[in-house]
Amino acid sequence: MRELEYKLLESILLRLLSDIKTIGVGDVIDVLIVAYIVYRILSVVRRTSAGSVIKGFFLLAVILALAYILRLNVLNYLLAQVMKMGVIILIILFQPELRRLLEQVGSSNFKLFSGRRTPTGNSAEVIELVVSACVDMTKTKTGALIVFERSIGLADYAGTGTFIGSLISAELIKNIFFPNTPLHDGAVLIKDGRILAAGCMLPMSNNPALSRDLGMRHKAGIGISERSDAVAVIVSEETGSISVAVDGMLKRHLARDTFFALLCNELIAAPAEKRGGSKRKGLKVKK
Repeated sequence: MRELEYKLLESILLRLLSDIKTIGVGDVIDVLIVAYIVYRILSVVRRTSAGSVIKGFFLLAVILALAYILRLNVLNYLLAQVMKMGVIILIILFQPELRRLLEQVGSSNFKLFSGRRTPTGNSAEVIELVVSACVDMTKTKTGALIVFERSIGLADYAGTGTFIGSLISAELIKNIFFPNTPLHDGAVLIKDGRILAAGCMLPMSNNPALSRDLGMRHKAGIGISERSDAVAVIVSEETGSISVAVDGMLKRHLARDTFFALLCNELIAAPAEKRGGSKRKGLKVKK
């Protein structure tokens, strides 16, 4: 009996080795490309409601397999028809995520093996001005939504507001978001260290997992971070707390030090502790 098992194991190993010998460089490249494409798609949709849709399709595939095994002909036929239309359904459902993926691939700052975007045009001084304005607005519970453009352009959203094209100052930001002013309800877009536009309308996030206590500004900030690589800063008019949305994830109730360090990390290539900006006005970055 043992001899038979050894021969069976030997035959399996010999067949495996023969199959491995047939693998060429082209096969390895083919597998790596497919794996990379799948990885990039999953990295885009993993923090959005699209992830739940993928789980739903996987569950349908399992049910379809069980229906085939158990000979449930009617159920098997219906699910088979749904799965045939699966590609078209996925394209329709994942249209925002696919658009974001293609925008990242087509952007000049896209890196093949890194999800990090190369920040441009923002300095520690610019970030410090924004931080100072936001901290002052928290004291008066003035609501604000500020979006930093990175590699993916936001011109479509800038067109929904009023063009500013001005250098950044803390006073200007506070005046824009002062209650009952014409532009206080929209978002301020910052590009290359300048205020591009104000009063801009942003897309709302449709993520069902978001907390119900989040207001319209928070959902808009998360929404623009889901559809682009932008960094959104939100000041709550209910609590006065500061939040930052990046890649569909919201970081809430940030202290000034953490807020400054987070923006520097996302918007400037060099580490925050090496810029010297954290030493301005007595500001220290937490390590």
